[in-house]
Amino acid sequence: MFAKLLLAGTAAILAVSSASAADLPRRVAPPPVFTAVPVFTWTGFYIGTHSSYAFSDRQNIRTTGNNDASGGLTNTRLNVAQERRPSNFRSEQDGIGNIGGGIGYNYQFTPGSGFVVGAAAEVTWTDISKSYAYFGPVIPGVNTAPDPSNLRQRLDYLGTVTGRLGYAFDRVLVYGTGGFAYGNVNYSAGFFNPAGTLAYAGKYNDMETGYVYGGGIEWAIPTDNFLNRFNFVGGLIGASALTLKVEYLHYDLGSRNVLVNATGFAPVTGSYTSRFSTEGNIVKAGFNYKFGSL
Repeated sequence: MFAKLLLAGTAAILAVSSASAADLPRRVAPPPVFTAVPVFTWTGFYIGTHSSYAFSDRQNIRTTGNNDASGGLTNTRLNVAQERRPSNFRSEQDGIGNIGGGIGYNYQFTPGSGFVVGAAAEVTWTDISKSYAYFGPVIPGVNTAPDPSNLRQRLDYLGTVTGRLGYAFDRVLVYGTGGFAYGNVNYSAGFFNPAGTLAYAGKYNDMETGYVYGGGIEWAIPTDNFLNRFNFVGGLIGASALTLKVEYLHYDLGSRNVLVNATGFAPVTGSYTSRFSTEGNIVKAGFNYKFGSL
């Protein structure tokens, strides 16, 4: 009898427990946590370095004589008219520049893809120079040998302060740029007599200013790209991204008159004026360290 009562009580307890368990909410796995993928933005400061190739094909050196034969002066105007001195000499320069660098700031209106505005200041050590030799014609009754002339032109560096407007396609930025340009130029002219004596000389060495315009393309390297293995410097200085860029610029630093005066080493008088111009193109290739959130 006791055993029957024990079995009945156990069955009742099990029935109650089953009913209570059915009323409890079911245990299910928690939903996965959604983590938003960071959207790249070009907003932020950057510093960088680059190399360059500069070339010019529109520069000219024009020389004029300042006096005629009156007053006992050498007829330098006639000398130019007879091309004993070069009236118009085409000055072409080209060469691979030394290292350059710059800083700037970009602001992107909409992260991901959208318009980007910015400003930058850069300096490129171009160090391109060219020396030209010219030999005037032999004119019967005037000279028995050519009159040599030497013209030299150099651009030591090119600096720019520019604004930019572009459009970003995620990590690719295409932009146009333009603004203020400056650089140190060196102009010199030396005119010799047929005996090789320096008869006239003049030079100018100083900074000139002008303008620059152009455009470029820049690519921000993804964090999982193998090129980021070489970005150890960026990690040390706290950069958020490494970008590669190629940029083309046309610069114009204007013209300058150089007085080419008699040296006193030869029996000549009077003077010439040689007008130099500095205008050309530069292609830059380099990289930037970008600072700012992704």
